[in-house]
Amino acid sequence: MKRLLLIMNPAAGTKRANPHLPEILSVFERAGYACLTFMTQKRGDGTELAAQYAAQSDLVVCIGGDGSFNEVISGMVRSGAKTPIGYIPAGSTNDFAASLGLSKNVIQAAQDIVAGRPRAYDVGRFRERYFSYVASFGAFTKTSYATSQNVKNALGHLAYILGGIKELSSLHRCRVALTLDDGDRLEGDYIFGAVSNSTSVGGILTLNPEIVDMNDGQFELLLVRYPENAGELAEMVLALSAQNYDSPSLIFRPARRILVEADPGMDWTLDGEFAQGSSRLEIENLHSAVNIVVNKP
Repeated sequence: MKRLLLIMNPAAGTKRANPHLPEILSVFERAGYACLTFMTQKRGDGTELAAQYAAQSDLVVCIGGDGSFNEVISGMVRSGAKTPIGYIPAGSTNDFAASLGLSKNVIQAAQDIVAGRPRAYDVGRFRERYFSYVASFGAFTKTSYATSQNVKNALGHLAYILGGIKELSSLHRCRVALTLDDGDRLEGDYIFGAVSNSTSVGGILTLNPEIVDMNDGQFELLLVRYPENAGELAEMVLALSAQNYDSPSLIFRPARRILVEADPGMDWTLDGEFAQGSSRLEIENLHSAVNIVVNKP
């Protein structure tokens, strides 16, 4: 039989996948897989399990949210394993799963893995850590992992965020200098920045799938300028609401490698999980670093 490594975060999201685990395992067993199943107990377990067992498996499946998937991706990249990865999204936001077009129904997602084929995708390197779809800083960053899920569900994530930045006094100014691989230097005051490889960022921002290729060796860099007056603030809110990335309040650029210089106290998130800042760090695109199973043309 083929060997399948299944790594599940039983605390992900609303725990909606938990009661369906026997049926999920049955889907894979009927497809000829012998399943080695682990439940993560603490942060970092997914990385250790993937690093230890992925190379000996024919397929790795992650059940959880984007943070859980981040751990599995990290373990795979660190170990050098090229085993195909299946993702059953069961978290709160599931940005990366949305970009891949994965089913929100956990049983259907399992069936799609069986029927699908692996495709190569880029991964980001952030110092010694990795991310599957976004590294971000600024106004929306802390909110992405600190806001109550009940509040997000009640108000809508974008409405919640924009409702909190209607006054200039509520904004934090991040002084950042970014040097791109083409030599361009972007230095200024920003309220938000994202280095992404996804069509959805934090449940807040959506990028056009026609301009986002998740395996082209490049990131999409999005910076939101700090508004100096009420007029610029209104323009920024309108641009984000309308997804107008040609607005003067936004900077949108492709990049393969980005050198970031900032206050070391400026924190980041990687796929929605906290990351410590640094006065100088490099973000690099690792082209075709992982193979993810998708079931689409």
